Amino acid sequence: MTRIVAIDTTSEFGSLALVEDGRVVEEILLHSAEGFAHILFPHMLRLMERHAWRAGEVTGYAAAAGPGSFTGVRVGLTAAKGLAETAGLKAAAVSNLEAMATYGSSKLRAPFFDARRGEIYGALYNSKLRALRPEMAQALPEWLASLPPEAELLTPDAAPFAAALGERPVTQTPRALAGAIGRLAAMRLVDPIQVDANYVRRSDAELHWKDGR
Repeated sequence: MTRIVAIDTTSEFGSLALVEDGRVVEEILLHSAEGFAHILFPHMLRLMERHAWRAGEVTGYAAAAGPGSFTGVRVGLTAAKGLAETAGLKAAAVSNLEAMATYGSSKLRAPFFDARRGEIYGALYNSKLRALRPEMAQALPEWLASLPPEAELLTPDAAPFAAALGERPVTQTPRALAGAIGRLAAMRLVDPIQVDANYVRRSDAELHWKDGR
């Protein structure tokens, strides 16, 4: 039996999930514009208690690797790695964009979401979830123009991009991605020291520091 506790704290809409042998036992959506460091563990504890999951029965922990909020990515990964290391278990990091791609149904899947600064985070996968292009931050019109016309677009909220999307159909993905992250993580559990973030671009603080030198 494989039991994975999955965490996503990469945006103001986060989630937690318990995944057993590839089945999502329960997934909960979290919303916190102030971040998740102060609420993550109480919610996780209640979720595990609700299903009588003991820490010693968990196989591993998984977290969203990004892209997304720099602080949010660090909170989720630090939690997953810390819990795994403390218990002598394994951990995994899974791309948010890859998790979104699991909700597609086409041969080519192009998940994207708002990256702020006038850009989106986007990627292109095939139906086996193999990345066909590197994940990137780019202006939406430029990214759309680079995609094969048959690629299925996936995003949690298309409304802010209505003008750029025009009549192009879009598949709406759920905001809660922890369940998909937990399912993908089942075959990727490794020593926690090997787990790392996928920021895609530099943080605002780094950009301002380098630009102001």
